[in-house]
Amino acid sequence: MMKHAYRAALAAALIGCCAAQAVYAQDYPDKPIRIIVPLPPGGSNDVLARLLSQEMSETFGQPVVVENKPGAAGNIGTDLVAKSKPDGYTLGIAPNQTVAVNPALYPKLPFDVQKELTGVGLLATVPMALVVPSQFKANSIDDLITMAKAAPTKLTYASAGAGSPQHMSAEIFQSLTSTQLTHVPYKGSSPALVDVLAGTVDVMFCPINSALPYIQNGRLKALGVTGAQRFQTLPEVPTIAEKVKGFESDIWIGLIAPAGTPPAVVAKLNAEVNRVLKLPAAQAKLTEQGIQAATSTPEEFTRMMLTDRQRWAEVIKRANIRVD
Repeated sequence: MMKHAYRAALAAALIGCCAAQAVYAQDYPDKPIRIIVPLPPGGSNDVLARLLSQEMSETFGQPVVVENKPGAAGNIGTDLVAKSKPDGYTLGIAPNQTVAVNPALYPKLPFDVQKELTGVGLLATVPMALVVPSQFKANSIDDLITMAKAAPTKLTYASAGAGSPQHMSAEIFQSLTSTQLTHVPYKGSSPALVDVLAGTVDVMFCPINSALPYIQNGRLKALGVTGAQRFQTLPEVPTIAEKVKGFESDIWIGLIAPAGTPPAVVAKLNAEVNRVLKLPAAQAKLTEQGIQAATSTPEEFTRMMLTDRQRWAEVIKRANIRVD
């Protein structure tokens, strides 16, 4: 009898909890929402956050405010999200660097992605272009590989710092092509690109939205793109995977919330985000910036964060990558 009573009480409690969450989600949001961007203004992450904030504000009838909290390779802003109240009013933009690469790269992070964060949904992917200055001798990926093998460590490549997507992509490229390039890390993508344009550094894996204007005006040569398919604005440029079997390295960006955020609220946010990203006007705006809209369920994105973290952990271990 006691077991039956316990089970009945437990079932009643669960039903009550679910009902309370449903009511909470129905009323949500009833105050402003903030979206934390863990990187400086102006990049792909910021563009996505501001697009979402505008559309979500209109849908929800509440202000959705974007706050840039850069620093420590995105760890400061991501930690702020992880430590926030799990009520759906603090969300975070999550590039794969902060939730997949950094956990494998930094031995002591102030947050635990698996325990303190949950996925709301995938937002976009941002292909990178393997670029060289216009005066550089190589005109193809094969040319670059030949040059690199002829003079190991002589060629240099720029990145936005240890663990950045640019750095990780170059490490995978070197591993698959048995080449050795010398890493020149910068504090951000912009100063790295400036030196590549000047010819101070030879090579860079650069986000397409940053590289595209210089490719189009002839100051940079694009040898390949990192996506699974050719970039529609540069149809003549091959994917790196066409030339280097097994190459896979993209930037992806998602939306996260603190762990414990009510599932009904996460589902409501996911539905709104997916609606926005399917708007033709939103897709056109993102495409202009070299950003490809993408969607998922919360469960799919949470799983994606985990599997990608495992993949990058193997890359980092194999290449013996350490934070400077």
